[in-house]
Amino acid sequence: MSPRLHGKKTLITGSTSNIGRAIAFAFAAEGAHVIVSGRDRARGEAVVAQILEAGGRADYVDADLDGTAAASRALAAAASERLGGHIDILVNNAGIYPPGTTLTIDDESFDRVYAVNVKAPFFLTQAVVPGMVDASGGVIINLGSWVARLGVPVGALYSSTKGAMETLTRAWASEFGKQGVRVNAISPGVILTPDWDPAIEYPGETMMHGTPAGRAGHPDAVAAAAVYLASDDAAFTHGTVLDVDGGRTGVAVIADRGIM
Repeated sequence: MSPRLHGKKTLITGSTSNIGRAIAFAFAAEGAHVIVSGRDRARGEAVVAQILEAGGRADYVDADLDGTAAASRALAAAASERLGGHIDILVNNAGIYPPGTTLTIDDESFDRVYAVNVKAPFFLTQAVVPGMVDASGGVIINLGSWVARLGVPVGALYSSTKGAMETLTRAWASEFGKQGVRVNAISPGVILTPDWDPAIEYPGETMMHGTPAGRAGHPDAVAAAAVYLASDDAAFTHGTVLDVDGGRTGVAVIADRGIM
């Protein structure tokens, strides 16, 4: 049996670490030619080296997605050139999460978060879709977040950008579906940073108490979902936001008081 993404030309933004890196490894293992992109060349080239060592195909492209159409178009063009043609699969993963609450965020931070988290993937999608349509098909996967649908007392700005990406997922599925482009999203829950020191308690773990999983997830769980959505296994899946959150948003969390 051929790998599920054999020969697919893929661009993954923010793939030098964490979830993006896990998706890059998973896609390469399934036969995709992966463009690893980000702002840290050293980390990006390290990801590429690991993929090549495992027998996969990958290249690194610098990308500072600042929200301008020019930056997104430049990345699309550079990735297409490295891939020798159009892009089959685009994963809009890059994003930033600034500290602060509604009362402490300034206008500069507000604009930067929306630029990176919403404008950049919007214009990157705008740049990539025509090539997908000309090639009679393609896949776009956006990254949402569980906090887009379950309110938390911090991170209102970030959660609003992820809500925007989930809305764009449905809109783009409607807009591009008849042209052969499938669009879906993944909504990760609390995901443990692989580089986190195991001797130190991960602060996000408390948010998973009482959930079916009972613990934070690993980036590999999100990567597995991305492989599914990118593959022909998901050929009948359009405009869906796939929760990979250990049951955090779908199941009521009840404090443990000894009730069986």
